[in-house]
Amino acid sequence: MNQPFPGVHSAGGRLATRNLAPGVKVYGEKLHRTPQGELREWDTYRSKLAAGIVKGLKRLDIRPGASVLYLGAASGTTASHVSDIVGANGIVFCVEFAPRCMRDLLKTCGPRGNMIPLLEDARLPESYRLAVEEFAGGKVGVVFEDVADPQQAEILQANCKAFLKPSGQALIAVKARSISAVKQPQEVYATVERQLSQDFEIEQKLELDPFDKDHEMLSLRLRK
Repeated sequence: MNQPFPGVHSAGGRLATRNLAPGVKVYGEKLHRTPQGELREWDTYRSKLAAGIVKGLKRLDIRPGASVLYLGAASGTTASHVSDIVGANGIVFCVEFAPRCMRDLLKTCGPRGNMIPLLEDARLPESYRLAVEEFAGGKVGVVFEDVADPQQAEILQANCKAFLKPSGQALIAVKARSISAVKQPQEVYATVERQLSQDFEIEQKLELDPFDKDHEMLSLRLRK
């Protein structure tokens, strides 16, 4: 497997990232010792971002030195790989609303100096504005959303309006069954795309089957 993006590697024929906390596993992933350092396998069945890369994502501004606002960080499985990619000179704001997930997220962030856990509601970006201002000057290069909420589109729009640099990238994992349990996924995707098109240019659409059923990833750019 060729290296698709800066900071994203391959190990054992699978996606991998260079471990920012050598020797530490986050979710039982396999570690590989290589001349380039310790690599952590990145499970495409447990990470929608990894699935999107494997499915052919063409642009990824999550790169060494980047600032990332991660909405819906959960226990930090994918966020830890984002931490690896951006490295010590980057930063990952990890927004999570559920206290149970936050307990696990805090453990994930512990050995990683570039992850900032925020127990906040992604629907209320003002609640963590001061943190983004203090550690990233108020703007980030990437907003990534993986939130199980019927208002996914509105959440992304509000956070990008507040924090995304004009040249930045927005990525969203659209969860069809979280938005509507009765509509067909394609109908849900089309509705979300229409709404997001008000503020964004849709650069790419990727259905994440078989890694994540009834999920679509969108790569977006703010309209000028």
